[in-house]
Amino acid sequence: MITARQAWRLWRVNWVLMRHGLGEIVLAAHLFRPVRFIVYFNPFYWTRDRSVGRGERIRLSLEELGPVFVKFGQVLSTRRDLLPLDIADELAKLQDRVPPFPGAQARAMVEASLGKPVTELFASFDETPLASASIAQVHAATLKDGREVVVKVLRPGVEQRIEADLDVLYLVAGLAETYWRDGRRLRPLEVVEEYEKTVMDELDLVREAANAAQLKRNFHGSELLYVPEVFWDLTRRDVMVMERIRGLPISDLTSLRERGTDMQRLAENGVQIFFTQVFKHNFFHADMHPGNIFVDVKDPARPIYMAVDFGIIGTLSVSDQHYLAENFLAFFKRDYQRIAELHVESGWVPSGTRADEFEMAIRSVCEPIFNKPLSEISFAQVLLRLFQTARRFDMEVQPQLVLLQKTLFNIEGLGRQLYPELDLWKTAKPFLEDWTRERYSPRATFKRLRAGFPVVREFLLESPGRLNLLLRRLVDQDPAKQRLAQAALHRETAALAIRHRYRAAAGGALLLGGLVLVCFGDYASWLGWMLSALGAAMLLWGFLTA
Repeated sequence: MITARQAWRLWRVNWVLMRHGLGEIVLAAHLFRPVRFIVYFNPFYWTRDRSVGRGERIRLSLEELGPVFVKFGQVLSTRRDLLPLDIADELAKLQDRVPPFPGAQARAMVEASLGKPVTELFASFDETPLASASIAQVHAATLKDGREVVVKVLRPGVEQRIEADLDVLYLVAGLAETYWRDGRRLRPLEVVEEYEKTVMDELDLVREAANAAQLKRNFHGSELLYVPEVFWDLTRRDVMVMERIRGLPISDLTSLRERGTDMQRLAENGVQIFFTQVFKHNFFHADMHPGNIFVDVKDPARPIYMAVDFGIIGTLSVSDQHYLAENFLAFFKRDYQRIAELHVESGWVPSGTRADEFEMAIRSVCEPIFNKPLSEISFAQVLLRLFQTARRFDMEVQPQLVLLQKTLFNIEGLGRQLYPELDLWKTAKPFLEDWTRERYSPRATFKRLRAGFPVVREFLLESPGRLNLLLRRLVDQDPAKQRLAQAALHRETAALAIRHRYRAAAGGALLLGGLVLVCFGDYASWLGWMLSALGAAMLLWGFLTA
């Protein structure tokens, strides 16, 4: 049932679109196609300023509708391959040029949040914002010790506006899931739930500061990405103070080229940063549109990315991370059978799906895009074709991967702008192969065994007691049965102890044999380290549980 707030917000969305002369968008919906001609009865259609282009009208509509719609426009702005240039240029202004709120109001919010006058907190505070986005705006300031910083302040009333928009999204998603043929497969309600978590997290600047600190630690000492420092004493839920960085906006291609920037290296580094965050750190910046990325070109031959705005961070489960890496590698090798198997194993398609049919469908979509530069490949088109193909196999959308897909789209958009000839496959494949080898190396295997050993040991040590308790509960009504159960338990415990001693002896033998193989080097050395790690684990397990 539609609530009053949802009905009001839907009416508001339609009203804004009609007022900006975009009534054709409203009437393009399938329900209204038979009466599309009524657009000509809209007074705004005839009285609008004809000098204002469609791109500007779309941008103004999104700005007026609020943060959720602005973010949608930000994502679209990176896909210049999918949009006419006039619309793409206008939507790019949504990245950091949303109309600001008054600087005096921002100053008052800072003072209220930090509990002191701005003159006591900073040596200077510029009320004219450096940048203004859909959720917050940024002001330049100088600390008492002379360090330059930026002060990020949440927009007044932004939380209430987002909640209203989320109500509308839930309404539309619910209707889609109920009445749309593909609604259940695409799981729109779960996608909106995932988006709600993301956007509400953006409203807590302490969380964003923590994200920035973690990302800075992850890339400490790296020449790929620089993350500014957070000043925790001056950070609250609605105010955050960070180091001010000096770099060229990544969208300023003219200035980057004038400085002699190695554009190919810059584009390849962007791909490497993405895969490093997703697979090595499992902690990725999921809002990498051009307004949030700058470039340090002090050394144009070795440009360094500089990131801001850490409100949206993505992570993956270990299983999703594993299946994604395996899918990428299989894709690079054109192993479509393995891709089909992985989709079935991961549960992304129903278990009864015929892998051979799914393999043929994937091949028909993916094969045409190989051996082409990025300028000739559109991931958006590939994904659309994959979705159309997957519809036959009841493949469900994975809400936990929505952020990853969005980030990959942003990376592709940046790659197209920086270096259209970038070979994404050539750049990404060596990284994934190295990551896979490292994941299954003897060192990583032993590390995982060591990490899981305390849990296994605790389970084994507590198992006899738990079994005893269970047997007591089963036979506590019959003393004779209890005595028989106790005798059986003692026999089983003794047998278990013997098995542990045998396990320790076998572990010692494996350890000794593995060390011998290590001496031979090459592949025998690799096998030796694996046997040594396994033997050491079995030896410790046997002794500690005997």
